[in-house]
Amino acid sequence: MLDGRRILITGVLDRHSIAFATAARAQELGAEVLLTGFGRTKRMTERAARQLPQEVEVLELDVNSAEDIERLHAELDARWGALDGLLHAIAYAPPDALGGGFLDTPLESAALAYQTSAFSLKALVAGLLGLLEAAPDGAGVVGLDFDAAVAWPSYDWMGVAKAALEAVARYLAREVGPREVRVNLVSAGPIETLAAGGIPGFSQLAEVWSQTAPLAWDVEDPGPVADAACFLLSPLARGITAEILHVDGGYHAIGCPSPAAAASPLPSSAPSPAAAP
Repeated sequence: MLDGRRILITGVLDRHSIAFATAARAQELGAEVLLTGFGRTKRMTERAARQLPQEVEVLELDVNSAEDIERLHAELDARWGALDGLLHAIAYAPPDALGGGFLDTPLESAALAYQTSAFSLKALVAGLLGLLEAAPDGAGVVGLDFDAAVAWPSYDWMGVAKAALEAVARYLAREVGPREVRVNLVSAGPIETLAAGGIPGFSQLAEVWSQTAPLAWDVEDPGPVADAACFLLSPLARGITAEILHVDGGYHAIGCPSPAAAASPLPSSAPSPAAAP
């Protein structure tokens, strides 16, 4: 499905992340993969890169740095000359933008959450657009999302940033579609990643999710999300753009949790996990 396609994967922190599962699955499906890492966490990404089916190189990328994106473009141009696929798996909100203090969050923190989690999709696609346009049979861009149609307990400004991400993806799809570049999002259910591991209340969210979703949901298995991302990165999705594909066991379609799930509410101080690793 991805034979011979050149795909850039961002957001890999360890082998439990959705981005790592997507990179591994893409390799299994025949893709050539490169990862990006940033700052102190780049060592973690490099460690994860050695655990892939085929070890890959990690390129430096601060997605909020125009200079880094320019350097990344130059390096990918020299290596590949074109880019068939891009996974955007980057999200961040400062601690004071999460956790139940929505009304007290300063503009600077909300703006940083927006810039890193939403505007960065535009910045990266625009910065690599020449390479995406050069893909011989069209390129696919996929971003990782967490359902922004509702307000989650304590998700606060990350939830606002995810709503912005969904809007950015639609506008990007409009702008780059005529250049044969597709932009889609995968809205994932909760997955036990490094980012989610230290979040109070994650186990309660996972329990409610599993009891409410029509399909069984395994918080330890990012495989279904990775498979969906690989589909959207592949030519099989050549007619799909500006779409949000929910891979959450069907939770998003259920209006009310079961009585058993309702009896296990999230603590009011517990932020919900982001889709990104």
